[in-house]
Amino acid sequence: MGDIKPGVVLDHDLLGDKVELSHEEAMHFGALTEEELVVQKKLVRKIDALIMPLVVLVYLMNYIDRNNYAAARLQGLEEDLNLHGDQYQTGLSILFVSYIIAQVPSNLLLNHLGRPSLYLGFFVCAWGLVSALTCLVTNFAGIIVCRLMLGFMEAPFFPGVLFYLSKWYTKSELNLRMSIFYSGSLVSGAFGNLIAAGILSGLAGKRGLSAWQWLYIIEGSITVAIGITIMFVLPDFPSTWKRLSPEMKHVANRRLAIEAAEADVDEVGGMSQVKGFKLAMSDSKTYILAIAYMAITGAAGFQNFFPTLTATLGYNHIVSLLLCAPPYIFMVIWSFAHSVASDKMGNRFWFFMYPIPITIIGWIVFMTTSSFGARYFSLFLMVFIFAMNGTCYAWIASAIPRPPAKRAAAFAFINSIGNSASIWTPFTYRPQDKPHYRLALGICIGLQVVATAMGVLLRFKLQRQNKRLDRMENEDAQLTERDLNKLKKTAEIEGMDLASARKLQKGYRYMI
Repeated sequence: MGDIKPGVVLDHDLLGDKVELSHEEAMHFGALTEEELVVQKKLVRKIDALIMPLVVLVYLMNYIDRNNYAAARLQGLEEDLNLHGDQYQTGLSILFVSYIIAQVPSNLLLNHLGRPSLYLGFFVCAWGLVSALTCLVTNFAGIIVCRLMLGFMEAPFFPGVLFYLSKWYTKSELNLRMSIFYSGSLVSGAFGNLIAAGILSGLAGKRGLSAWQWLYIIEGSITVAIGITIMFVLPDFPSTWKRLSPEMKHVANRRLAIEAAEADVDEVGGMSQVKGFKLAMSDSKTYILAIAYMAITGAAGFQNFFPTLTATLGYNHIVSLLLCAPPYIFMVIWSFAHSVASDKMGNRFWFFMYPIPITIIGWIVFMTTSSFGARYFSLFLMVFIFAMNGTCYAWIASAIPRPPAKRAAAFAFINSIGNSASIWTPFTYRPQDKPHYRLALGICIGLQVVATAMGVLLRFKLQRQNKRLDRMENEDAQLTERDLNKLKKTAEIEGMDLASARKLQKGYRYMI
């Protein structure tokens, strides 16, 4: 590994325009040397080969275990538990109450403990066990307790993985990886319902159990096995992964430090998790992204009723479940292409915005037509909302980059606020509104308007902050009091003077 040389040029793809650095800047973070760039390629391949398949597999089971409640509805769950009125919707929404409550403290604890493999693996096993035991419920109270516990057990995973991935990948790599990660939920929408259809046709009544009971037993047991695997196989962080050489560990940490213009570490001795939470709560971008994600999640609430929507097309329960698969499979392929294009173009805003009118057209078609062809095609338009998710996750990571304690709190807060929409949106899908569900889908349209406003607001916010970075980079420019306060925070965390902290701003810009 060669030393960093003065005059080294920043990588164009990573940081935008090329900037030549002084020896002092290069030695602090500067840029990866040619030797380090070669190591980086091997490092990313190694990370991709192990981490991404594991997190996608777990997210697949996360959505299957959460959404098998919707498939179970078509397999006799309501009748067996004697659910009536809005009790089914209550069971659907109660999960998100506990899910939201647990997220912020969970992510702060994850960052503090520093063992994602054990922490996340334990909770994967826990929610798999809760899911499997749901087969034993016999009434409304039982399903409420199981759904509430499932929310507590699932809460650590999603925001935890978003934070976890941001400790391994740069912002130019994150959108694709976030979309690959999110593909687990899309694949679950397809194959979860295919599995449910197979169980309905093959296991209903076996050993005295209903099809929905077998659904919970089989899928819960698989999740427990995967959770145990996670504990032993998932690496924690680059600096602790034994399969990485010292060179790879060095490059893994340095490339993230270069990108953020500051180290991807908390204060010496460990930043207080409470302080990290306060930093996240004092950043207006946290609230903009939280509202945007809440709007997306609320508008995507139709996924919890997807089998119910396909059931309005006039076919039996098995065919209705099978019809769920093609739109999700289509969106898995599309979201990959969407994310690659977003990363290549270095743009988040337009890739966040273009699916909005497409989804609105889909909801309008479903609300206003009765023919099978038009209504089924509208489902393919609705699922474009899932293309927004990967972009939104990556935008969070790049808009709130450092320090880790702040980022962990922000991920958890944004995800918890976002999922709050899942508490009330189930009640908008009223039985009396079928087959068009105009009230629920009209609300989806309104939520997408909110998402549009937040996307525009975030764009202006980041443009303003990039102008501040321009001023900091220009040594002749007069800094405002806010600029100086920002520099003081960076200098304090990095243990350097203001002049050195100002030099670190060179080349870094928020991705818009």
